[in-house]
Amino acid sequence: MARFIIRRLLQMVGVVFILSLLLFLWLRSLPGGTVSAILGERATPETREALTRALGLDEPIWVQYFKFLQRAAEGNFGASTRVLPGADALDIFLTRLPATIELSFFALALAVAIAIPLGYISAKRANSPVDSGLVILSLVGVAVPVFFLAFFLQYQFAVEHNWLPVSGRQDSLGCTRVTNFFVLDGLLTRELDCTASALKHLVLPSLALATIPFAVIYRITRASVLEVLSEDYVRTAEAKGLTARVVRGRHVMRNALLPVVTTIGLQTGGLLAGAVLTEKVFNWGGIGNALADAFQYRDYSVLQVLILAAAMIYVVINLLVDISYAVIDPRVRTR
Repeated sequence: MARFIIRRLLQMVGVVFILSLLLFLWLRSLPGGTVSAILGERATPETREALTRALGLDEPIWVQYFKFLQRAAEGNFGASTRVLPGADALDIFLTRLPATIELSFFALALAVAIAIPLGYISAKRANSPVDSGLVILSLVGVAVPVFFLAFFLQYQFAVEHNWLPVSGRQDSLGCTRVTNFFVLDGLLTRELDCTASALKHLVLPSLALATIPFAVIYRITRASVLEVLSEDYVRTAEAKGLTARVVRGRHVMRNALLPVVTTIGLQTGGLLAGAVLTEKVFNWGGIGNALADAFQYRDYSVLQVLILAAAMIYVVINLLVDISYAVIDPRVRTR
């Protein structure tokens, strides 16, 4: 097991190194560049030259890259120029991260809670009208763009009927901030009205964000359960007269959930790293919203920390999934 983990860690280091190189080269190939983004319309040949020297952009590209790695290792990504002028870029990421984690957690919990039971039911009733209807529903979940569904939910439930909040994370209630996880903060401080408000604000963005992971997890669960149901050991267990509950829990779901665990882990990384459209529509205030603003205003300091952090999150979660998969199925360690 230790050798398996070390091998995965070394692979993760290689992936992060390649991602950092691609990010470095990409940011320096964008139109205008860092100097134009910082100086804006005030740029003159003299100020551009002075800032280029100050930032070390006149040095060889490989020197710039290793300095970039050194600053990244120290957590020094510079100050924001447009998203939150003057604020440290890493602080912006750390401040916005709880909002994205909170939204992703509720979206994924909703997707898993619905997708796994429906995937099992669909597999048990394969080729029935119920199965066909659920398959169509999953295809719709993948096909409908997230931003369209977000706008649709926002209009129907917030604007048209005023049942839920239009945007934001919480009403202005003067709530105490402890962790910046608004639901948790309300519970810790016993300000239950704050928790209720945060939960109400979570409903629509969670629904919008949960559609794709729901569809993917449902399809994987259905396919995996179908495969397990055809195995000899399941038919043997049924022939022995074991109850349906025992067969389902001990023989079917325990084996069918192995690929589902991997899928859930990958979907978690995808949600944390890619909730840009949902956060933008609902003005959520997470790293996705900050990333969209950084792209719009060419804030390179914020861009590099958010993109690199998102990649790191995805890689780390993928590592944890690999380790958990190896714990569940020891055969994986030898591959």
